[in-house]
Amino acid sequence: MTILLTVLNVSAPVFLLAAIGFAWVKLGFDYPLDFVTRTAMTVSLPCLIFVALMETEIEPEALTTVSLAAVAAYAAVTVVMLAVVRLGDLSMRTYLAPLIFGNTGNLGLPLALFAFGDEGLGYAVVIFGIMAVYSFTIGVWMVSGGGSLTKVLKEPLVAGTVLGAMFLWQGWRTPVFLTNTLDLLGQMAIPLMLLTLGVAIARLTPGRLGLASALAAVKMAVCIAIGWLMGWAFGLPDIAFAVLVIQIATPIAVTSYLLAQKYGADAEAVAGLVVASTLLSVVVLPVLLALVM
Repeated sequence: MTILLTVLNVSAPVFLLAAIGFAWVKLGFDYPLDFVTRTAMTVSLPCLIFVALMETEIEPEALTTVSLAAVAAYAAVTVVMLAVVRLGDLSMRTYLAPLIFGNTGNLGLPLALFAFGDEGLGYAVVIFGIMAVYSFTIGVWMVSGGGSLTKVLKEPLVAGTVLGAMFLWQGWRTPVFLTNTLDLLGQMAIPLMLLTLGVAIARLTPGRLGLASALAAVKMAVCIAIGWLMGWAFGLPDIAFAVLVIQIATPIAVTSYLLAQKYGADAEAVAGLVVASTLLSVVVLPVLLALVM
């Protein structure tokens, strides 16, 4: 009973905030999605990542090991999902990127914070940073055929991750007034992202839900297995292991739908994947948390 209450306390706020965003749209209230998303992705989330890395008490060597495990995990997921798409005779541009990349920002970061505190958040932002760089380069190329490394280097998320890692490595600290300012900006990120997740799902028009549900189940099973395997293979400590498994197993992100829409892939099919995988995660992620906590 204790572990169930703990898992409920961790997972309920995440899904309740998303549900508030969902209900907000369904009740007919306005929500400036572009403005809020831009604010979160260019201001508050980079600040959250920078401060979390700068102030983490985790040894740099441990973060390096987690980084290597995350890179290996995403490489393995890519190989498996490439095989799934080819065997299923599915569109590479439509299905491959969504089946690889999870919602490590909107869901993964708050789950890591609520479940494992600042240490868990420190590991989670490193994994999120790796996923973001991969997604903005090769991921964009998968959908559009033209990723740009120069564009990625200009992304505030990448800058926040690189600067935070540098400050951690060197033991540097920003002045207290600046740290407090950045921390305050960063605190907006998690509630904004969760509300936006609910809003975005409420506005989706999902298609092909039968295929989407099957693929969502395959993605969840494959990602859990690979996350678990890589955590064990790299000998990660308990919290790092748990965060890696949770981050790799997060459902398909709404950004996959936005990219499909932007670059002319089958956005309706991707919307179905987002909805199916998010609904599945409501059941699976609390169970997974109970196993790794």
